[in-house]
Amino acid sequence: MKKKLNFLFLEPFFGGSHREFARGLISHSQHSIDLVTLPARFWKWRMRGAALYFVKKVPSLKSYNGLITTDLMSLSDYKALSKGVCPPALVYFHENQLTYPLAPGEHMDYQFGFTDITTALAADRLLFNSRTHSEAFFSRLPGFLKMMPEYRPKWVVDEIRSKADVLYPGCRFPAEVLSGADSPREFPPLIIWNHRWEFDKNPDEFFHALNAVLENGTEFRLALLGENSQTIPKAFIGAQGRYGGRIVQYGYVESREEYIKWLKQGAIVISTARQENFGISAVEAIRYGCVPLLPARLVYPEIIPDAFHSQVLYKDTDELVEKLIELITNYSRFQAFRRKLSTAMGKFAWENLIDRYDEELERLAHMLCDLC
Repeated sequence: MKKKLNFLFLEPFFGGSHREFARGLISHSQHSIDLVTLPARFWKWRMRGAALYFVKKVPSLKSYNGLITTDLMSLSDYKALSKGVCPPALVYFHENQLTYPLAPGEHMDYQFGFTDITTALAADRLLFNSRTHSEAFFSRLPGFLKMMPEYRPKWVVDEIRSKADVLYPGCRFPAEVLSGADSPREFPPLIIWNHRWEFDKNPDEFFHALNAVLENGTEFRLALLGENSQTIPKAFIGAQGRYGGRIVQYGYVESREEYIKWLKQGAIVISTARQENFGISAVEAIRYGCVPLLPARLVYPEIIPDAFHSQVLYKDTDELVEKLIELITNYSRFQAFRRKLSTAMGKFAWENLIDRYDEELERLAHMLCDLC
């Protein structure tokens, strides 16, 4: 039996994938992890000021073998304010501000990119949530540094790379084969949207594709799930009038049990995202029996096994519409396909990944011992 270690997890943006990751890690790890959070809103202010809150919220770090945090906090600020008593730190990068797309009308604030850089430099260990994300970050990093007019710190790239690795986030579903994942779905098929109601998930393209399907005379039902932290995008407001009774669920479902119930009823899950570094929502829907239609870019070619690429990945909106009509029209033919895809997603269950995470935490704790 390994010694139980103590860790502090500081999460400055406790919502969505950040919340799922923190809860999953804490509930599955053999080690003790204390969680301190801030609500999932005002992400820019979290990057600027979360360290100031946490350094007073947790007055003593002496009992901890290591610190865990995510990319929306300035770890360099936190370590400086901790005055040398901060234990070794692991940072999990869900996203990064060097490659994150800008909202319409928004201009890049380079300081957020530099906060990511100094956080990575201050970390003792750095984990990205996918190979795609890691490669995008390190591809962009040299060019980002070149924007500096002089005294460019070229050493930063190798320094960060030397402590970085990739480890998928665990998902909260059973590791074993799920009964009912391939059970018959009602007709017309239920299309699931379970992503955030935000610009980077590109809802305009999603609804454009649905409009084209309706114009073709192909029927469906629609469940619009997913979190919406502030204002509702116009695309979702317009959807209520456009699709009427076809919408069987409109808005975020607080209960995890009710959310899973909708996924089990779902037939198809669609993503039109412009930014996705892992895609927990898509993986969950596939695991519970939805056939996915996903862009042939971002992380999706990485998380979907190669054998399924031609059926579920699309190159543009026209191909999405074509595949969606074919899927709705001939849905009964996809039963064995659904079962295989659901089984393939089992590798992302926390039970199958937690040993790797515990090894990372133990490695972090050993860094503290090396300093003693």
